[in-house]
Amino acid sequence: MNTPPVLYIITCAAAPASQVVRLVEAAVADGWDVCVIATAAAEAGGFVDGAAVEAASGRPVRSDWRRAGEEKRNPPPDAVIVAPLTMNSVNKWAAGIADTYALGLLTEAVGLGLPVVALPFWSTALDAHPATRRSVRVLRELGVRVLYGPGAWEPHAPGTGGEQVDGYPWGLALEVVGEAVEGGRS
Repeated sequence: MNTPPVLYIITCAAAPASQVVRLVEAAVADGWDVCVIATAAAEAGGFVDGAAVEAASGRPVRSDWRRAGEEKRNPPPDAVIVAPLTMNSVNKWAAGIADTYALGLLTEAVGLGLPVVALPFWSTALDAHPATRRSVRVLRELGVRVLYGPGAWEPHAPGTGGEQVDGYPWGLALEVVGEAVEGGRS
C-alpha cells in the first residue's frame, strides 16, 4: 500500500491565511497528506480557521514546538509550501533565524534539500526595503522556488491587501510544488 506524499503548508500572518483551507482542500484532492503549521503570529492573530483546516486535512494546525519527551506529531514532509509568506518571515528565514516552530521547519527543509515553494504577500512599501529583495534572492540561491515577480505574485499597494485575497494564486504554489516533486523523482 502506497502512502501519500506529505506536504507541509506553513502559513504566516497575512490576509490570505484566512483562506489557506482552499490550498489544503486542493492539495488533499491532488493526493497529498497535508500538515498545516501556522506561525505564532498567524495563530495568535486569528488568521487561520483551525477548525476548517483540521476538517479538510484531518490534522490539527500546529504552531509550536513539541514538548520534551513528546512524540513527533506529524510525519516528515516530502515538500513544503509557505503561503502567505510575509516580509518579516522571508527576512528571518533568509538570515537563518529559526526562533519559531515555522521558521525552524523552513530552515531545516532547505538544509534537507526538500522542494520548497514560497508564495509571498506584502505591500510595495515593504517590498521597497532592500532586505526584502535581498532575502528573496538568498532563498532562490538556496533552491527555494519563490513565486515572486511577473507571472507569479507581485506586491500590492499599501492598504489594499484585503482586496487581493480572493485572487491570491494558491493553485500556482500547488502546481509548482507538484512539478518540483515530480522532477525530483525522474
